[in-house]
Amino acid sequence: MILLLESLHPDAEALLEAAGPVLRAVDPNQVPDDLTDLTAVRAILTRGRGRISKELLARCPSLEVIARAGAGLDNLDTKEAAARGIPVIFAPGVNASTVAEHTLALMLDLVRGVSLWTRRTSSGGWEQRGSYQGAELRGLTLGIIGLGSIGRRVADLARAFGMRVVAASLPGRPREVDAAADHSIERLPLEALLAVADVVSLHIPLTSSTRAFFGNTEFGQMKPGAWLINTARGELIDGAALRNALATGKLGGFAADVLDVEPPSADDPLLSDERVVLTPHVASLTGATYRELCVSTARNVVHVLRGESPEARSVFQAAE
Repeated sequence: MILLLESLHPDAEALLEAAGPVLRAVDPNQVPDDLTDLTAVRAILTRGRGRISKELLARCPSLEVIARAGAGLDNLDTKEAAARGIPVIFAPGVNASTVAEHTLALMLDLVRGVSLWTRRTSSGGWEQRGSYQGAELRGLTLGIIGLGSIGRRVADLARAFGMRVVAASLPGRPREVDAAADHSIERLPLEALLAVADVVSLHIPLTSSTRAFFGNTEFGQMKPGAWLINTARGELIDGAALRNALATGKLGGFAADVLDVEPPSADDPLLSDERVVLTPHVASLTGATYRELCVSTARNVVHVLRGESPEARSVFQAAE
């Protein structure tokens, strides 16, 4: 039996159904209460909401593989899976282009004021154009934090716009160092990057060590009036520090596809701030990329269930 905590693309679900019976959770956050007998479950798949927890793993003694149709694994207990000898399948790099494009779209919107001036024009404010003070990406310095596949693609696109690109990685991510060397991207310590970057873009995974890592100290090190972009995980940023940096004018603007609390409360000041551009966690949800994320994940899960080898890059290695 295969347990789906969330729906996948129909083509992916068809692959799974051909491999065995599929059980669908009514609510991805209520699996322990909704389902009483999980002893026949051989595989569990999720996307971004459903959590594959230690408790859920313990209830599935026949489990052979768990998977997320995506790149981030913060909603899977990978340590417990490793302790139980259960492989973890995911889809690293599949969404690199679409998330990078979304990052640049948010950056352009924020720096040029596209959404802001669209709203003003629609409300009869055409004549306010005399007060327009939008900037341009050409000549600005972009500081990228995290040089995985998405960060590297953002660097490529930013250079095409004439931006200077500098980068910093967090400790313990040697693969990013190699990637940066291949790309000839200027490397700086985080504090130095924040001091020179006009735009800072986050592209690191959410882990216990990166949760809320961008806080008051980091905002204080940024150039006055700099912009911050986040298309990685909302919890990377200390929410109170972010809102304070905007309220005090330290931060020039913020654009994100992810937030520390999703969805935000109706009274969240981010929703009414003209310097903020938000999208509802959709950067990876283009038709082509969503299908590829789901199908590649399902295909590799089926490989495991059939005793075949999945694609090497699809198997999470805890030491990396």
